[in-house]
Amino acid sequence: MSEQESRLIIGLMSGTSIDGLDIALCKFKGCGLQTKVELLQFETVPYDDEFRNDVRSISSKNQVDLQKLTLLNAKIAQLHADMILNCLKNWKVDPKEIDCIASHGQTIYHAPKRLHGFENYPNATLQIGDGDHIAVKTGIITLSDFRQKNIAAGGEGAPLALYGDFIIFSSDQESRVFLNIGGIANFTYLPADKDSSKIVCTDIGPGNTISDVFSQKYFNVAYDKDGNIARSGKVNEKLLETMLAHPFFKQNFPKTTGPELFNLQFIEEAKLKANLQEINPQDILATIAALTAQTIVAAIKETLGDKPFTIYASGGGCHNKFIMEQISNLLPSVNVKQTQDLGINPDAKEAVLFAVLANETLCDSKVETGVGPAVTMGKISLPS
Repeated sequence: MSEQESRLIIGLMSGTSIDGLDIALCKFKGCGLQTKVELLQFETVPYDDEFRNDVRSISSKNQVDLQKLTLLNAKIAQLHADMILNCLKNWKVDPKEIDCIASHGQTIYHAPKRLHGFENYPNATLQIGDGDHIAVKTGIITLSDFRQKNIAAGGEGAPLALYGDFIIFSSDQESRVFLNIGGIANFTYLPADKDSSKIVCTDIGPGNTISDVFSQKYFNVAYDKDGNIARSGKVNEKLLETMLAHPFFKQNFPKTTGPELFNLQFIEEAKLKANLQEINPQDILATIAALTAQTIVAAIKETLGDKPFTIYASGGGCHNKFIMEQISNLLPSVNVKQTQDLGINPDAKEAVLFAVLANETLCDSKVETGVGPAVTMGKISLPS
């Protein structure tokens, strides 16, 4: 495969919002900093409520039904395989034309040492949706479980966007901040002078994770579309100040986190500390949105100071107009764009980035970013 002129790779991403599977069909030429990628097809295949609730029952919890966890490891993979085959059929692409699948899997628990706090245990993370099941059912070589190698080599397993951002989006014309607002917000800073000592890639804090579960519980909607519900509320400054005081936001970069920390309990604890038991849901949602926007801006300012840069946003949160307006208002001199301006659908970006990781592994390319471990990632599952 590495010796072919080009490769067709399917990248898969299923995030902590558990709304559906992102499927990106990509064409690759070259590897490393010579990589050329073209997004040929993209679709987000939604999950049904029963499956979504099944996955949520074992996600980001200290105690779960072990049988359900074991069953879902296989079920998720089989479902993803069916979704891939259906998309290929709709796109009129023969599965035999695909060189490999890059599957992120479904994160069930993310446990960096900074979060679990146990001295005698390492950084850890768990994604399920076994690659062997995908490979056998689709007949396509599958690379999966990318985050484990990063942890084994000394990282925290996230965010892995660093590698793909560095490979396909580096520029000597402008300094760029790639802001991804998924369940968790993270960013990659790539300086125009390409000085690797200046590169930063880190989680910031909550993106959509708290807003989504809060909207589901109190407004019976999957998410706050365009931020309209939050816009109808008023930011409670006392609650916001209490949330911003959480120790995580004072930790140095790079760092990682997840819904294990940023969840409904996080809101309830902040309300208790702020002595705010009576506050309407619209105001809480507005305050959550302000938390996301302000922590993003604070993290970027801490990293870049007064340096000139352009933001390229991606992920579901980039469609939340209420949050994006706040970010723009807090950074009035910064040009805020989406990755579509660089040729990559912002909803497809994470799936594309895992396809990039698979392409690197196939070509035995270990790009040195100067930040994360320089290793190939992904376990290889053969279909026969």
